[in-house]
Amino acid sequence: MFDPDLAPHIHRNAANSLDEDIQSGDVTAQLLPETQVSTAQLITRQPGVLCGTQWFDECFRLLDPDCGINWLARDGDWITAGQTLCKLQGRARALLTGERNALNLLQTLSGTATRTKRYVDAVAGINVKIMDTRKTLPGLRQAQKYAVRVGGGYNQRAGLFDGILIKENHIAAAGGIRLVLEQAFRLAKPGISVQIEVENMTQLEEALNAGAKLILLDNFALDELRTAAKHVGKRAELEASGGITIENLRDIALTGVNRISIGALTKDVEAIDLSMRFGLPTLAP
Repeated sequence: MFDPDLAPHIHRNAANSLDEDIQSGDVTAQLLPETQVSTAQLITRQPGVLCGTQWFDECFRLLDPDCGINWLARDGDWITAGQTLCKLQGRARALLTGERNALNLLQTLSGTATRTKRYVDAVAGINVKIMDTRKTLPGLRQAQKYAVRVGGGYNQRAGLFDGILIKENHIAAAGGIRLVLEQAFRLAKPGISVQIEVENMTQLEEALNAGAKLILLDNFALDELRTAAKHVGKRAELEASGGITIENLRDIALTGVNRISIGALTKDVEAIDLSMRFGLPTLAP
């Protein structure tokens, strides 16, 4: 599941988190001897999908390269309340300094993966993809998109650099659907998708006639989604977006759209409740 291309993002997320927290130094951790070694274990207080173990590890290893972390669960596992997730051993100061930063990242990404799984499970048995959006927490774009994949969802474009999504203002500024699509097809490099957002059946027909193969249906009602899916057939891939909740998700999926994008997967995150418990200290030689 882990993507090695995420390594620089993991390092940057962990380093930025530590820098924000420590600045000139952890004055509380200095109450302990520099040579003290401690053990700790990580437990979860509630069920969910574990995600972000590499981010957790990086926080501690930036502070103590010799820190030992033994995971008893891995990303993508369903975890239960009271479960021990990992055991740690390292410099006590490093464990204490890194604790909150590591937990912040792990609980946020686990929350993202857990929410995604809820949405994916809600459409089980239906041939539709649950997708994220760019509505991510600042600085955690790639981390949260990874968490969506861990939860069983799919990624929309990662950013403005890897996909063209033509929205209402792009259409207006360019002079219409046909003109903006013609320009997009000319400019799109290999590997760059071209998607256009439409708000009604008239715009949908215009987009189809202009050659659109990936169309986002913005805030279409259920009956409009059914009509659109039947009208388009296999001529283009349809994505529903806007006003989607866990309560209406399955009904939307049953209209025949191919994809459903949901900003709430990444912007309305409820962090998983995690806790680190320390054992008895020892002194390093």
